[in-house]
Amino acid sequence: MDAFNSLVGRLLVAMPGIGDARFEQAVILVCAHGPDHAMGLRLDRPVPGVDLATVLTKLETAVPENAGQRPVMIGGPVEGERGFVLHTDDWVAPDASVAFEPGLAVTGTREALTAMTDPLSGPRRSVLMLGYAGWGEGQLEEELAENVWLIADLDLDVVFDTDHETKWARALRGIGVNAAQLSAQSGRA
Repeated sequence: MDAFNSLVGRLLVAMPGIGDARFEQAVILVCAHGPDHAMGLRLDRPVPGVDLATVLTKLETAVPENAGQRPVMIGGPVEGERGFVLHTDDWVAPDASVAFEPGLAVTGTREALTAMTDPLSGPRRSVLMLGYAGWGEGQLEEELAENVWLIADLDLDVVFDTDHETKWARALRGIGVNAAQLSAQSGRA
């Protein structure tokens, strides 16, 4: 591996006072990170009033019984109409899935939507994301230097469970930080 320290498969946890309302108390899974870009999916913000059944109906696709109980997430502010299925890699579309961490993949096809509703041959865990968070060259590194993000290890429950209200606090706890003790003020040593 070269000198670049990739954050693929890690969680970005927003600090209080991040200065961007779109990312207040955000937990983002980094799916791609290189010297010239980074891409992640926000894990903690459901699309209001939209569930998987709504999306499948709009796409004129069969709607299984349990689809109405599965939230659709706001993956980020970039390309908000574009869908990504974040899933375990026990199911992949050979020419469409991008595996980015041992055990995880992202697929942006209708086939992935169908697979995520199939309990027998689909992925064990999955969630539909609309949009993504993106950073240009050096942008994420600059934000990290400005202390607007903390970095946490991957936690599949934070990634896939539906307890969205507590994901930020749980991600912080995973790195030994009590959310109640964080300040919106930041600085550099």
